[in-house]
Amino acid sequence: MNKPAYGIFSIPVIVGALGYFVDIYDLLLFGIVRIPSLRSLGLSEEAIRTVGEFIISMQMAGLMIGGILWGIMGDRKGRLSVLFGSILLYSLANIANGMVQTVNQYALLRFIAGIGLAGELGAGITLVSELLSKEKRGIGTSMVAGIGLTGAVVAYYTSREFDWRTCYYIGGGMGLLLLILRVSVFESGMFKSIKEMNVQRGNILMFFNKRSRFYTYIKCILIGLPTWFVIGVLVTFSNNFAVEFGITEPVDPGRAIMFAYVGISIGDILIGLVSQWLRSRKKALYIFYGLTILFMGLFFIQRDGSASQMYFICAGLGFGTGFWAIFVTMAAEQFGTNIRATAATTVPNMVRGSLPLIIILFKWLREATDYITGGIITGAIIMVITITAAYFTKETFGKDLNFVEK
Repeated sequence: MNKPAYGIFSIPVIVGALGYFVDIYDLLLFGIVRIPSLRSLGLSEEAIRTVGEFIISMQMAGLMIGGILWGIMGDRKGRLSVLFGSILLYSLANIANGMVQTVNQYALLRFIAGIGLAGELGAGITLVSELLSKEKRGIGTSMVAGIGLTGAVVAYYTSREFDWRTCYYIGGGMGLLLLILRVSVFESGMFKSIKEMNVQRGNILMFFNKRSRFYTYIKCILIGLPTWFVIGVLVTFSNNFAVEFGITEPVDPGRAIMFAYVGISIGDILIGLVSQWLRSRKKALYIFYGLTILFMGLFFIQRDGSASQMYFICAGLGFGTGFWAIFVTMAAEQFGTNIRATAATTVPNMVRGSLPLIIILFKWLREATDYITGGIITGAIIMVITITAAYFTKETFGKDLNFVEK
């Protein structure tokens, strides 16, 4: 099948990057405004931590459910239907988020926003992967993620200039404006062709009815686990870790998230180039896993340091976990066109949705030991699982994506 020659700076890539920019802005906004927003709702300092864990868990649960719903829709109705529907849902949810008056309202709306946010990256990566040539798609998807991840930086600086409620209104408004740009994006030719074939599309059960496909799917999820341990635990609760490390200066978790995402953005662009240079997705992953372990080590050996040191290490952790684009691209490349959007959308959201389980493990371990030791053991368990899964994952660099699953 012949397809138009799209470059890495073509409209689908640019609009995909802008879509992910808004997605990340909204996804990370709660972590950035967590303390001031919960304070304004009248919570105590201790409640801010526990309620914060509850609300972010609700958001991630929404992402997991949304990943399944949007993934199925992407394969049945088309990639563009997800890009339009998901951004409309999370934009409206974020506008409503600016009006909350209770913790339960806050949690419910973050859950709904999570469902909406789940569709953006997977559908965007699938569309770009199918529109670009196999020689360019690794760089193209890295561009989408690298540019998109700067949304966290904008979210941080917006939170410094505006009230937390206004920040949610801005996020929702940007999403609605993006819908206008989406009109210029074309549907994937591969998807159009598959619609004319008599094959099942968007059947999530296909990941479970064949042993080899099921193992491939599980491995695709496990190779991404460190990203949300780093962001959801180490960086989001960096202020709590700072107290345990004896850092006397106040550490702003919103600022830590901003620095982490600067690192992730740079890492996501760089890993695409590294993967292209090595002609291997897996080798690039191993390099970034090594960097993640290095900065985890630096994170946990901090004693009586400074806030600046904490921010630097969070940036390093972000850079090390800047393999998000490649990991999602690998998920898209592992499966046929008839379930590709389902894979690429559910896999990253299963990783995001694993955060509540990671938090439960961390809570259990910190109660059995102490706060720092609990974090170290949790991180070690996750890295062992991830590296093992990556070792048994098939290389996908240069793979032809014009095939179907039966």
